[in-house]
Amino acid sequence: MADKIIILSGKQYAGKDTAGKIMLDCMKDFHRCAMGDIIKIEYGKRHNLTYDEIEANKSKYRAGLIELGNWGRSQSDDFWIKKIISSDGNILVTDVRVPYEYVTFKKAGAIAIRVEATREVRAQRGTLVGEDDITEVGLDNVKDWDYVIENNSDYETLKQNVYKIVKALGYPIK
Repeated sequence: MADKIIILSGKQYAGKDTAGKIMLDCMKDFHRCAMGDIIKIEYGKRHNLTYDEIEANKSKYRAGLIELGNWGRSQSDDFWIKKIISSDGNILVTDVRVPYEYVTFKKAGAIAIRVEATREVRAQRGTLVGEDDITEVGLDNVKDWDYVIENNSDYETLKQNVYKIVKALGYPIK
């Protein structure tokens, strides 16, 4: 069972992964586990492959990963979430996007962080697609985030905003 869980959420190009990397640089006892990562880990166990081997050859394993992911979700909506929650150590999940993921992680005691950026800023960072998809709008009405990071400026400002949360969580900034 995970000791501590932090989840990050936000729309595409809001800066979830970047904020997560900054946090992990300061919080060495945490490890990243994106929703897709747990599927890759399980696939590796079943096929005697390392995570790095799968990452290096994603196209080769994509069909199998999709099949395994769908199989898990056919068992229950929260099949993969429960796998993450049952992992050892402290976990940072960088891509929580839909209500049942949010609710399940919160019930497990996760600290929830929303990374916000305006549509205009996000569009400058990359091409926005599927903006009305549940993975983009599903958590728009959540109001009980433990922390919100505004990311409408540069990297240094983001870093300072993340550092405030890292400090509030009891970690020193080095």
